[in-house]
Amino acid sequence: MKNIVKTILCCIPFLGTACSSSDDIITTTVKQLDLEKYVGQWYEVARFDHRFERGLVGCMANYSINDDGTVKVLNTGYEDSLDGKYKESEGKARRPDDSKPGQLEVSFFLWFYSEYNVMELADDYRYALVGSKTDNYLWILSRTPQLDPADKAYLLNQAKARGYDTDKLIWVQQKEE
Repeated sequence: MKNIVKTILCCIPFLGTACSSSDDIITTTVKQLDLEKYVGQWYEVARFDHRFERGLVGCMANYSINDDGTVKVLNTGYEDSLDGKYKESEGKARRPDDSKPGQLEVSFFLWFYSEYNVMELADDYRYALVGSKTDNYLWILSRTPQLDPADKAYLLNQAKARGYDTDKLIWVQQKEE
């Protein structure tokens, strides 16, 4: 029961994304997203602060395709330091509209889904900029623990141009490969 309550509390921030929006941000998604190329391991390079990841470092997301075509999501991280307590959260993602390949929905609890918008994606899938329909959530993901400086500058410029306050980004400490 205790784990169910924790899971519910972790999902509450996502519920707001289904009910609110911000006119000040541009959330257009990529026109092409090959899930077969997107799956695999991603390092969380930066994120906006939110309750369900607060204090976590070494955060990673691992995506794999389930037999039913949905995507298994495994988010991991460590509390407070890279030597801290290991935490993981398992969920699922789906593409609700095949005509919008960059727009996914993610659920970590029952049928409560929140937006997962792939807004920028390198041609070789080495980095991604992900957000939702509000300006409360933003992630910079990379296939490597450290993002190339040119890619970092590009993604920061793109996020700013979309209306995100990039000064709010938390740069996530990562273990070296």
